[in-house]
Amino acid sequence: MERRVVITGMGVLAPNGIGLDNYWNSLINGKSGIGKITHFDPTGISSQIAGEVNDFDPLEFIERKETRKMDRFIQFAIAGSELAVQDAQIKFDSSKAHRYGVNVGSGIGGLKFIEEQTLVLHKKGPRRVNPFLVPGCIINLASGHIAIRFKLKGPNIGLATACATGVHSIGESYWIIKRGDSDVVISGGAEAPITPLAVSAFASMRALSTRNDEPQKASRPFDKNRDGFVIAEGAGVVILEELNHALRRNAKIYAEIIGYGTSCDAYHITAQSEDAEGPYLCMKNALENAKISPQEVEYINAHGTSTYLNDITETKAIKRLFGDYAYKVPISSTKSMTGHLLGAAGGIEVIATVLTIVNSKIHPTINLDEPDEQCDLFYVPNQPIEKDVNIALCNSFGFGGTNASIVLKKFEG
Repeated sequence: MERRVVITGMGVLAPNGIGLDNYWNSLINGKSGIGKITHFDPTGISSQIAGEVNDFDPLEFIERKETRKMDRFIQFAIAGSELAVQDAQIKFDSSKAHRYGVNVGSGIGGLKFIEEQTLVLHKKGPRRVNPFLVPGCIINLASGHIAIRFKLKGPNIGLATACATGVHSIGESYWIIKRGDSDVVISGGAEAPITPLAVSAFASMRALSTRNDEPQKASRPFDKNRDGFVIAEGAGVVILEELNHALRRNAKIYAEIIGYGTSCDAYHITAQSEDAEGPYLCMKNALENAKISPQEVEYINAHGTSTYLNDITETKAIKRLFGDYAYKVPISSTKSMTGHLLGAAGGIEVIATVLTIVNSKIHPTINLDEPDEQCDLFYVPNQPIEKDVNIALCNSFGFGGTNASIVLKKFEG
């Protein structure tokens, strides 16, 4: 019998809201979480804006002495997993600990911790470097801490596939459950890249928006006047569960994952190819895995970064796969309000897509005031729409040409 995979819990920490209700209300009302950088003094950097999770207090989730041993991205991962577990109302049976897994990744990992300790090394010498630096910054320790917290002994993985990490993590966890290796997997992405080095590096690439005087209007996917993405932080974590396992405990079921696809551009370390082959194949593979036609997709949550090339390439890929139907399917970019959470983007965007299915509403792409002529699809500009969505597609694409798409469906018993 085929094993079906459902989502039974969700935890989100986004620049425009912590917790499902706050996050969804912000998305539906077009509320941006972008502002001036406060984590450090950005003077001298061309981009001085970001999506910060300013209301986050790690002490609500982690003991004070433990917070000193880990980077902020791990703190986000732990908090997101705690919120998701609480939402799922799941209790882990210690006798079945080997049937529970964790797969929470990050695109960059603990860069802030590394930056701080590099300064310590140069100023005070090697003996003063924090002994917790390595476990405090490496990507797999997000999953490691979550497993220790809940005593989960099944598969434990920490993926790092740049901006596709969140969707890759959830998609690979879907396969872990489908093939029978786990019954429950805590999965998603966490990122804390708002540091002097990271922001300076992306700014040097000219990848970031420099609309510093209008932070909330800076992320404008598919708009003619977009000038780059806005860097952001946070976490999106979901509880994936084998259907019968969820039914036996009378869990609430948000949605079902019915398809997952991946691909690689094999073209350039940062740029997408003009023919959009990678994103096209990724979406095609996801729909084929779901055994559905493009015309059955009723909403697309786009990668939609607000960079010149990405938005055009994603549009091309959608047109190539969906044909004339591409002009009918609603598409929106969560990043217009949250900025780009890099490895955590896919996590919060899968959650946004699930909430779209649950609430029969599609959040807008804000700041879409003058559409790019090459981006001529229906991106739900500036105002939400009400629509019953049965099947939705969520896209994430990353540096190195790595792509991931996931298909979500309204749950039917």
